Amino acid sequence: MPAKKDAEQRKIVQEIDAKEKLEKLGRNLLSDINSEKNPKFITTTRSRSNISFDDKQGYLKLGSAQEERSFLNVAQSKRFMQTIAIASKCHQFVSQNLHTTIRGLFYQLKFSLGEDIDESIFDEQAESNPLIEDLEVSLGLKRENLNLNANRKGVLAGNFKVMDTFGKERMEIDASKMGRSGWQIPSDVDNDIEFVDVKAKYVLVVEKDALWQRLNEDKLWKKENSIIMTPQGQASRGTRRLIRKFADMGLPIYVFTDSDAWGWYIYWTIKTGSMNLAYIGKDIATPEARFIGVTMSDLDKYEFLNKLTIHASDVDLKRAQEMLNYSWIKRHKEWQEELKRMLSSKIKLEQDALQGPRLTFVDEYIVDKIKNKELMP
Repeated sequence: MPAKKDAEQRKIVQEIDAKEKLEKLGRNLLSDINSEKNPKFITTTRSRSNISFDDKQGYLKLGSAQEERSFLNVAQSKRFMQTIAIASKCHQFVSQNLHTTIRGLFYQLKFSLGEDIDESIFDEQAESNPLIEDLEVSLGLKRENLNLNANRKGVLAGNFKVMDTFGKERMEIDASKMGRSGWQIPSDVDNDIEFVDVKAKYVLVVEKDALWQRLNEDKLWKKENSIIMTPQGQASRGTRRLIRKFADMGLPIYVFTDSDAWGWYIYWTIKTGSMNLAYIGKDIATPEARFIGVTMSDLDKYEFLNKLTIHASDVDLKRAQEMLNYSWIKRHKEWQEELKRMLSSKIKLEQDALQGPRLTFVDEYIVDKIKNKELMP
């Protein structure tokens, strides 16, 4: 019962915080209007020039440069109006304790400005998405605090339980009893979600759902007393936030992807965050994460893999070259060698190839790598 009360109290505080910040924004705008001033919206610039890698903390973060959007500036007036329309809708959602997706928000605001004006507030969702992010940055909130969710992506299984409050119902979910489908990771893992009875020794993040299914069928998580998770490709912000939360619980994070620029990029996004989400880098990056594989150097250790490589495309090679120049990757000799080897050999290796000798070989590969600490930074 105390845990339930604590969860309810946290939810109330978060709702009040979001509502108060939105209302403060509204009061400031109204004050400008009443004082016959030009109403302004100020947010932190999210351009690449204002993003840097924090060597000490180990993640990408947003700088201090700001941009201003005013109503009486012809070039800015539409974006100003769109931003305030989003803020108004989010205030309504929070006040009503109702949630929607960022797509749902777009449709809530996709309507004409009037009978005599042949223009809508929003024509495409590509217009509204970045403005939601501007609002997050300006208010110091996550979109989940504004009752906005994204599509769910990622599943997991393992030795832990979740207390999930949905509506007025509170239920316990046992992630070790979810069968072949696993527990689907929600887009919001902070609000109304409480992780309890976490008994796992580590978390294994597997790039592909197909490999996750293979490991889940073998009950690797049970044999190893672990949590196995798949982001099903590039990790969503909800999945990255969950990984961060597991790391905060003291669980080692191991990432298992293809040996190509795209798989490696998935790893680095989990580890250091990404440029487009640098404004919440601290909350979604996990610098403690370590890379298990697959690696180009595995070709030296496992002879059979040399017969299972794939030709790297020009796009693969271009992406690898870009990564080679990232300052946060340059500092690691091991990663420089991996990338250069791919560029010189022009081949790549999928994690699925580890099923070559026998289907269960991938289990042995993972266990041996962790046991022998054959990990990359």
